[in-house]
Amino acid sequence: MNALTPHAMLQAPDALDADPEETAEWHDAFLALVATQGPERARHMLQELARLARSERVGWQPGLNTPYVNTVGVEQQGVFPGDLAIEERLGSIIRWNALAMVVRANQAYGELGGHIASYASAADLFESGFNHFFRAREGLGAGQHRGDLVFFQPHSAPGVYARAFLEGGLSEQDLMYYRQELSAPAAGAHGLSSYPHPWLMPDFWQFPTGSMGIGPISSIYHARFMRYLTHRNLLDCAGRKVWGVFGDGEMDEPESTSALTLASREGLDNLVWVVNCNLQRLDGPVRGNGRIIDELERLFAGAGWNVIKLVWGSDWDGLFARDLTGALACALEGTVDGQMQTFAAKDGRFNRDNFFGQNPELAALAQGMTDEQIDRLKRGGHDLVKIHAAYAAASAHKGQPTVILAHTKKGYGMGTSGQGKMTTHSQKKLDGADLIEFRNRFNLPLTDEQATGLAFYKPAEDSAEMQYLRRHRQQLGGYLPRRETACEALPVPPITSYAQFALQADGKEMSTTMAFVRMLTGLLKDATLGPRIVPIVADEARTFGMANLFKQIGIYSSVGQRYAPEDIGSVLAYREALDGQILEEGISEAGAIASWTAAATSYSVHGLAMLPFYIYYSMFGFQRVGDAIWAAADQRARGFLLGATSGRTTLGGEGLQHQDGTSHLVAATIPNCKAYDPAYAGEMAVIVDAGMREMVTEQRDVFYYVTLMNENYAQPDLPEGAAEGVLRGCYIFDSWRRLSDKRERPISSKNVTLLGSGAILTEVVKAAELLTAEGLEVTVLSVTSWSELARDGQACEQRALAGEAAPGVPWVTQQLAETRGPVIAATDYVRAVPESVRAFIPPGRRYLTLGTDGFGRSDTRAALREFFGVDAQSVAKAARFALQNGGA
Repeated sequence: MNALTPHAMLQAPDALDADPEETAEWHDAFLALVATQGPERARHMLQELARLARSERVGWQPGLNTPYVNTVGVEQQGVFPGDLAIEERLGSIIRWNALAMVVRANQAYGELGGHIASYASAADLFESGFNHFFRAREGLGAGQHRGDLVFFQPHSAPGVYARAFLEGGLSEQDLMYYRQELSAPAAGAHGLSSYPHPWLMPDFWQFPTGSMGIGPISSIYHARFMRYLTHRNLLDCAGRKVWGVFGDGEMDEPESTSALTLASREGLDNLVWVVNCNLQRLDGPVRGNGRIIDELERLFAGAGWNVIKLVWGSDWDGLFARDLTGALACALEGTVDGQMQTFAAKDGRFNRDNFFGQNPELAALAQGMTDEQIDRLKRGGHDLVKIHAAYAAASAHKGQPTVILAHTKKGYGMGTSGQGKMTTHSQKKLDGADLIEFRNRFNLPLTDEQATGLAFYKPAEDSAEMQYLRRHRQQLGGYLPRRETACEALPVPPITSYAQFALQADGKEMSTTMAFVRMLTGLLKDATLGPRIVPIVADEARTFGMANLFKQIGIYSSVGQRYAPEDIGSVLAYREALDGQILEEGISEAGAIASWTAAATSYSVHGLAMLPFYIYYSMFGFQRVGDAIWAAADQRARGFLLGATSGRTTLGGEGLQHQDGTSHLVAATIPNCKAYDPAYAGEMAVIVDAGMREMVTEQRDVFYYVTLMNENYAQPDLPEGAAEGVLRGCYIFDSWRRLSDKRERPISSKNVTLLGSGAILTEVVKAAELLTAEGLEVTVLSVTSWSELARDGQACEQRALAGEAAPGVPWVTQQLAETRGPVIAATDYVRAVPESVRAFIPPGRRYLTLGTDGFGRSDTRAALREFFGVDAQSVAKAARFALQNGGA
């Protein structure tokens, strides 16, 4: 559709216009300028007038909305490079197979769910990308394209499966097991996951987008990470795009829009979003009383994005060309989305009477059109020619990220059963008449019996459609989506090269946070692994003692450093650089975890293994961005999350919202997350070493969560032979005994075993000293991971339930078998954390748990530990209680 003609853009005179004649003169002068000197000169004059208005403080600035028409006019479209008829037939076939897949599943099993309407609206947006723009990875060699990144709208997954069926990646049997991942293998089929889930379909899906909002922010940080790789000379990502197809309702999620300014600030012209504006959420209109396309245009334009509006299809071009009075433009400007959806749900006669019947000018435009022609007037997101023009303009744009606001109909083509209706999102079943209507609407080569029987349709292998489909994908590098994991393994330096100080600490006082930063500094100096490490902070790198890294490796900036920092003469001066290694994301945990995910999945996305270390206040991790961490787990991330100032009592004065008592509880729920709470630097060194080897050398799909403390205390040497226990979750810790404890004393018949982790292990040691002074025999276990102990115990249980002859003995049970007396467990977290191993305590042993349940407080560490009952006196008191009350 053409942009509005000058006449059409002149709406009815403003009732408050004091001098319409003068206004008309200004109009004529501006139009003459455009006609004689062109749009560039006209833009300059408008900018100059706007500058002048600001300098004179007239209180005016240009609006951010453009007319409700296509940004790319007919004269800018270029020639459509494909075979329109074949592409429309392919799109219709894929629509049908997607619909048949969902309806079949719900006819057989009404509980499976699934979505038809979202893909019905987005099908042409996807197909234009598949046929002309979405590049697949050609290989990892020099000169080979490494592929675009495509984030698919999750509710449109059936359409992606339907295309894969035509391509040969999925069989008809696979389609029959949509959302039946457990039943499928018995039938020799692949179970198709509900939404894009790399964990469940590791060779197919690349990015998890099922939790709405996570896909948009992730796509931004993936695009930025590609620039990071390029600027650090690790991998040339030039010529690669990040495409994201998202819903207009999804834009309500805070994560969807929280990083828009980052994308524009970084000039990410490798990023293209396509927002499927079908105007409808799950229950009704996205903006019933407004226009979501206008709202999103203001949002994205204000954030610095290039906005392309794809509103009307080619059939509207003639109407606008004939609309010399501007009546059509005025009518569209005055129609809110709620009413637009009503027009979508009704037929051509209704639209003739209620839209074109608003005034004589509109009625005249519709003369000569049949009701069916009116009914089939396409919105821009359903017109392949218009979509291609918008995508081409977006691909060519430089200097800014681009968003395409594509106007579509939810449930497009579903007729009276679903198109544009309030219930469309939940529509999963269609009756025979509906199926035949759909068949007819898209001219599918199916008999009535095949249509009502939901037969899948695939053209012959030598048909024009199949040859066309294969040829276009071959030209674009192969089939998508496709997840690949081939990448070179990275060697890890010997632990003694960077952590000898921790293994043989010799009683030196330091915090585990300080020890970690020292280890990281050593690792960064390794010639092979060092450049692949990605240190990430949301903010407060200085708080975590990382300021020394500013000069050493620099903070990444896509423009370098254009200023002389205030502390330029300091040893710890702030330094930004184009090849900087640290990603400092500002006060945005959501942004930092998205950045971490991009680095942690680089091995599969780019074929280049990277190792991110994201350090943050532990309270602002799993509790704050747990959904994003879960998505990273789905994407099979490999990297370290470091929860600093962890525990509810280690961060004394900060109070309730900063004190973490639950992160280990949440971390334990993520199957491929290994969570550790080491008390000592030597323990942490073993954990970091094992994690690196597991992730970048052995290339296993796990990530590590390690909590760090800011409390300084004496660090013992790592006991000989303790490494296995450190990694499995606990070991007997005898290093606490002082020389005075080893003097000859009466042998006691009273025994007690104390378990402690993280910050509270030091209190457990003090309690052991108190109890030993009272004549008790005390054994202390350092618990490095409650969740690893619980998982090990559960695995033994499962093997026993399965009837295995040798199910194994849980590691914690084995360790406690070497001790006697009641068992007291204390942590800086809620009691549910140590309670997770209760089932694996040896029979007959009393088990008491101490934790920090409740809200945090501001006070000293000593006062907080006494308040929560996890200080040395409380641990000792619990031991005495257990002994006095029948503890074995």
